[in-house]
Amino acid sequence: MEPITRGLTPAKRTRRRLLAAVLTLPLLLGAAACGGDDDSGGSGNDKIELSFFWWGAEKRAELTEKALDLYTSKHPNVTFKKTWQANQGYFDKLATLTAGGNAPDIFQIDDNYISEYAERNVTLDLKPYTESGKLDITKISKGLIDYGTVDGKLAGLSMGENTQGLVYDKTLLTKNKLPEPTTGMSWEDFISWAATVSKTAKVPGTQDPSAVYQALWVYLRQNGKDLYKDKTLAFDEADITKWFTLWKGARDTGATPTPDVIHEGNATDISKQLVVTGKAGTSWVWVNQMPELKKNTESDLGVIAYPGDPSAQWARASMYFSAFRGTKHKDAAVDVLNFMANDPEAGKILGTDRGLPPNLDVRKTVAETATDPAMKQTIAVQDELSKKFGPTSPSVPPAGHSKVKTELVRIAEEVQYGRQTPEQGAAAFVTAAKAAIGQG
Repeated sequence: MEPITRGLTPAKRTRRRLLAAVLTLPLLLGAAACGGDDDSGGSGNDKIELSFFWWGAEKRAELTEKALDLYTSKHPNVTFKKTWQANQGYFDKLATLTAGGNAPDIFQIDDNYISEYAERNVTLDLKPYTESGKLDITKISKGLIDYGTVDGKLAGLSMGENTQGLVYDKTLLTKNKLPEPTTGMSWEDFISWAATVSKTAKVPGTQDPSAVYQALWVYLRQNGKDLYKDKTLAFDEADITKWFTLWKGARDTGATPTPDVIHEGNATDISKQLVVTGKAGTSWVWVNQMPELKKNTESDLGVIAYPGDPSAQWARASMYFSAFRGTKHKDAAVDVLNFMANDPEAGKILGTDRGLPPNLDVRKTVAETATDPAMKQTIAVQDELSKKFGPTSPSVPPAGHSKVKTELVRIAEEVQYGRQTPEQGAAAFVTAAKAAIGQG
């Protein structure tokens, strides 16, 4: 394995330039895309080496390597050049490799970038392989498949199902004889609960989620809107004004920390989430992050749905594996994807690190054999919430989604610090979000 311990960190314009360079790939890949494979799908005797690139912590690297080693044990002719790194800089590195025509045969991707890479014809269309049976999706929910489909092509295979989770410090609440929050409580009731926690426990009741895009997304769906519809925004300034105003009120009542502490919690690093640093009673995360959160605190943690109607939440494809359209080993790469998603032994190894196993039978096996209490809790909570889920978000986020998330954090913090009013922040965010996705 070749760990890359520090990713590239050029300015965002560099990433855009690199991604723009990918537009030349259809010319470079024409012959490879139209011609036949020079492999036998992992079942022949020809020696094949597939490059495999992903991001994550050391534990994910260890689990992924074990699963790939298991594949090689069953297909001795196929080996892997394994490369991983931390999340920061991963997509800069992937853009660099792709722009140079050297994309990995298989790479990890998420909904921040899957549309960009699919629209530039970097990802191999997996749909024909599902139709031929080489890629088995019969045990994977339609929602997860739809959430990996861009312009009619299956750009990536979901490697985990996930949903939003409100994680709270059970130990803190028990110590102070405070009730736990409950799924279905309104946003206003939750904020009142958090204000009570602040007064009684002398710890801010909740992280302010006005910069957390998944919280905003759920809130919009609960109010008859959405984050996107096709490739346009599905909300307006009035919606964002209400959102920013809601959390200004929460800050004014002391339900949240001060802006400087809120800023700490806006970091994507799990170790900096306020619920584990002891600086807030709750944090707004994804359910599959429970095991990693638990590693960073001595407190017992609970997790519920976000406030409001839980049917606004949905089964999200947390991460995907995609194959490079220009790979010389298409069948072998697809066979590896099929193995990672559907093999029970691989499922046991990978666990819930990327979310609940996409294959429902594998998920059941993992749930029955899991020994990590946090992993068992993750599976139980997700299965319970799934009974309340509404329909999957209607479309994969468009190209530019990652920029929208960045702009939400930037502008929400302007409002949190009082440098902009909720109305000013809403206007600025809608303008920035439209620019990010190229909406005129």
